[in-house]
Amino acid sequence: MKDLAELERRITAALARIGAGIDQLQAPPAVDLTSPEPAEADTAELDLLRAALEAERAVSTELRAALALAAATQEAADAARAEAVAAEDAAPGAEDTDAEIAGVEDAGAEGSGPEDSGPEQAGAEVAAVEDTAALLARIEDLTRQVDVQGLELQRMRQSSIQLRETLRALREQASEGVEAHLINRAMLAELEALRAARSSETAELAAILAELAPILDPAEDADARG
Repeated sequence: MKDLAELERRITAALARIGAGIDQLQAPPAVDLTSPEPAEADTAELDLLRAALEAERAVSTELRAALALAAATQEAADAARAEAVAAEDAAPGAEDTDAEIAGVEDAGAEGSGPEDSGPEQAGAEVAAVEDTAALLARIEDLTRQVDVQGLELQRMRQSSIQLRETLRALREQASEGVEAHLINRAMLAELEALRAARSSETAELAAILAELAPILDPAEDADARG
């Protein structure tokens, strides 16, 4: 659980950095293309867009780091699940519990005092098994969410590859004399698409943290439900 808590802290910090980066990625100010020197204006706008794309790449790096932490969290959750399964296997089954209760009742009828705590112990073991089942269900749900994150990360990587190819083609067109403001519009469209994808990924990571919270602090979760 300490490992999970540390992973949660690091993911939260990464999310904060990602959010700060997204807030700073404002659309570049429009450049007056009717100015006396349109070529210089186009160049200035292109420089602004390039700077915005560099900032977006930095945010992408932070997000990839956060997703890597989420994968590490999944591994820790899998380990916790294995421990829970082992504990469940070690707990007595329903038939064994019934037999223990029957034995305690017989011992009580014979006046045997030391076995009076048997029913309470059996009840505690049954409750422990039920808690383990609930924990396993939560971990399964968390694992599914992390799997979704992996698929989204693959999609983002593919988008980044396509963006690099687009920028390469645009640079080639610029060298051939294509108007710079047309290139700028294409770059701005790609930038907005990246921002939208980034917001979606950040929301998914926040959902993972929400699922982790009750597992990491079951006492607080019980108070909230109580």
